[in-house]
Amino acid sequence: MYLATSQRTSTSPDSTDDIPSAFDHVIATPSTAFTSSAASPGPTYQDGLPVPFFPPSLDGPKRNGPQLPLCFPQLPINATPTEVAEQDIGTPDKWVNRNPELIRLTGKHPFNCEARLGDLFKYGFLTPAHLHFVRNHGAVPQVSYEMAANWTIRVYGLVEREVTFTLQELQEKFPVVTLPVTLVCAGNRRKEQNVVRKTLGFSWGAAGVSTALWTGVYLADVLDHVKPICRQAKYVIFEGGDSLPNGPYGTSQRLSWASNKDKGMLISWAMNGLPLEPDHGFPVRLIVPGQIGGRSVKWLRHIEISDRESQHHDNKVLPTQLMPDQARAEKHWWYDPSELNVNSAIATPDHNEKLYIDKIPDENGTIASYPIRGYAYAGGGRRVTRVEVSLDQGETWTLANIEYPEDQFREVRHQDPFYGTLDTTERDTSLCWCFWTFYVSHDVLANCDALIVRAMDEGLALQPRDMYWHALGMMNNWWFRVVVHRTVNDDGKIILQFEHPTVVGTANGGWMERMKAAGEDITKPVFGEKGRDLAPRAPKHESDEVCLTKPGINRKITPEEFKAQDRQQPWFAVNGEVYDGTPFLKDHPGGGDSILLMAGEDASEDFFAIHSTEGKRQLAEYHIGTLTTSLIKERPITTQSDETFLERSQWKDVKLCVIKQINHDSYLYRFALPKEDQLIGLPVGQHVFVRLHRQDTGEMVQRAYTPVSQQGTGGFIDFLIKLYLPSESIPTGGKMTTGFYQLRIGDSVELKGPLGSFIWDGPSTASWKGIRKTIKEVGMICGGSGITPILQVLRSILQDAESETRVWLISANKTEHDILCREELDMLFALHGRERFKLHYTLSIAPDEWPYSVGRINDVLLSEHMPQYSEHGLILVCGPDAMITHAVKPGLQNMGWDIEKSLVIF
Repeated sequence: MYLATSQRTSTSPDSTDDIPSAFDHVIATPSTAFTSSAASPGPTYQDGLPVPFFPPSLDGPKRNGPQLPLCFPQLPINATPTEVAEQDIGTPDKWVNRNPELIRLTGKHPFNCEARLGDLFKYGFLTPAHLHFVRNHGAVPQVSYEMAANWTIRVYGLVEREVTFTLQELQEKFPVVTLPVTLVCAGNRRKEQNVVRKTLGFSWGAAGVSTALWTGVYLADVLDHVKPICRQAKYVIFEGGDSLPNGPYGTSQRLSWASNKDKGMLISWAMNGLPLEPDHGFPVRLIVPGQIGGRSVKWLRHIEISDRESQHHDNKVLPTQLMPDQARAEKHWWYDPSELNVNSAIATPDHNEKLYIDKIPDENGTIASYPIRGYAYAGGGRRVTRVEVSLDQGETWTLANIEYPEDQFREVRHQDPFYGTLDTTERDTSLCWCFWTFYVSHDVLANCDALIVRAMDEGLALQPRDMYWHALGMMNNWWFRVVVHRTVNDDGKIILQFEHPTVVGTANGGWMERMKAAGEDITKPVFGEKGRDLAPRAPKHESDEVCLTKPGINRKITPEEFKAQDRQQPWFAVNGEVYDGTPFLKDHPGGGDSILLMAGEDASEDFFAIHSTEGKRQLAEYHIGTLTTSLIKERPITTQSDETFLERSQWKDVKLCVIKQINHDSYLYRFALPKEDQLIGLPVGQHVFVRLHRQDTGEMVQRAYTPVSQQGTGGFIDFLIKLYLPSESIPTGGKMTTGFYQLRIGDSVELKGPLGSFIWDGPSTASWKGIRKTIKEVGMICGGSGITPILQVLRSILQDAESETRVWLISANKTEHDILCREELDMLFALHGRERFKLHYTLSIAPDEWPYSVGRINDVLLSEHMPQYSEHGLILVCGPDAMITHAVKPGLQNMGWDIEKSLVIF
């Protein structure tokens, strides 16, 4: 070992090694003593931080990090973006300069991306910021110069000394260090799992992995300074500064791990010798080597030492038998400190690369060879000890040559004003990826049907042959297979074309999609004619398709008979099959009206947009026959006047024009109608279907909503949406509300309606299930966002001077901040007084001196704040099923209400 400083120079070696290296592909910095040039000036410093301490993409894009000794892998050549990408215009990230060539995995926003695998691999060991993968859960915090200078990290909890540090204080109080670390998204290679069966995650390719030099201080030093309380403190919880509907992103570590410097955890403010870019956590983030990338919290704000692990949403490899619907519903599956598993991939040959085979020996009798190359990594600091390549579909394996660029940092202890100490000379753990090479002669390669790679780490963990599919689609590490296609051109030349398993993101391509479309078992793939002679494979994987028909049903139904069916006993068609929705009208989770709306119609598009796999299975129970011919797509019959917008049987576009945050998890979305004075055409008490395409998955989803626009307002429609984004209680979030969250100004959704069996006709009259009735007392019960249909009826009653109907309202919420439309409710109460309108709130968690009820809805609360049963009374309720089933219905029955005749559930 010897000591190197930033002033050290080096001479070129006297001789070269003729053995080809795994780094022949790397885009290298010119071989000089310094990596900087006049066009890429070295940084200056103030208080140990580079000046300016601001992302290069926003200030000084030509900057490079301080040069490294030539014995180290050199810094990558930066191509720092200087303009906002077209996709980001109009999004909350419209100020962030990004590489437009990155492959976006979740549409415009939030920003989640990876580079093309070939581009990533060409840069070699260290990845430039503009190619490093990005995983964002929402908008990037916009941090100004002043905010960065005053940024603090609070360390608190079960410690003897609570401290708040600025970045300057961190680098003054603790030794500054730099480590090379590979970060890997837990979803790396998930696209392969999504082709087998759709998981809950979006489609990462094999480039969700990147490596950089990270500069900061050891987390272990900071924890030693605050002194966690022995026998009480067990976990360290980290929370970022991003603003998400369910609070900032966060995760946790075992205290024993976080306190161990061998784990290499850093509080980092620089990447490759430069301030962090916004997408990578500027001004400061956590770096956790050897674990899934989601542990490395960006925009770090808080560090809490606790006796329990983080209650934030987290990631886990779920049991393979657990389906997505069950994973969504059961939160106890969602905790696990996930170290990375061993993994590898083939980078060259690239997807669709062509190779012209040359079997003619040179003057030395040697036939040309092709270098198969790729990467491998392992987790928990374990080293990859073996990479094997198979040219006969896994029957035999041969060792590839492995090169660990990380080892070059073990030979020299480097000190620098910016990097601090870059010293891994005594570190045994491996925190980075390695590269491997395997040479194959052209004549052998020409006879291959597939190239397969697998790796093993020092714990003897070996990549498996078979995929471990699970609902979250994480840690996919089955053998990486590249198919070889052989053709002969007109000149008799053999041409090989290579096909990777998938194409990243939403693009189509790869052997998995091709073979699945052909009906082959892609979980036990066999390639080429030679592969057919291999040992028998396992039975085919169960198909994703759900049977929508009932065995033994052979009835043929003509379109005329189908259309003539009584609409109150609705038949509808899905994929040419006919279903009787009558038995399910009462129990349908979306209400019977959504079935009645599709009576006599082809419901295929709407059905598949809404229903889960379980819903599709249930449909078969109501199968009654098959249409003799396809339904003719009729021109929608206009049911509204030209002055109104909605059509019951036609989807119509509206464009998003306003987004307004109402509280921590609820937003007002205003959509413009085609005409400025056009009325929506929605009777009071009815709803509309809203349909949109998810920008991350492309999936079409739809739900029924009640707008909160004032009755009679023209030109727009407002929806108050409570967002259910990933959290502890809803690990993957709500399909529809996540889709709303992804919308940006100018995006469109589709509306259809009205629908619903209840209408408030006024001034004291309601129509329910076709029966008009005079109503003198109305009780209203809402839970959370269930206020929206209640509010429409409440307004109509109280704002009608002719109405004498009295109203009782209970609004149930978790906290005071969750109460939606409270200002309007309180104003209506103030205007109409106790004689006409009785208003009451209840909270699960109440502040001190809360004047209303605390706790969930129960018999006592209902008896005190709902009207007594009367012939001219009605109860309206909208809220969670559990509240309605277990509290409202039995409580009203105990009060004497006939819930079959007097309870309207929205």
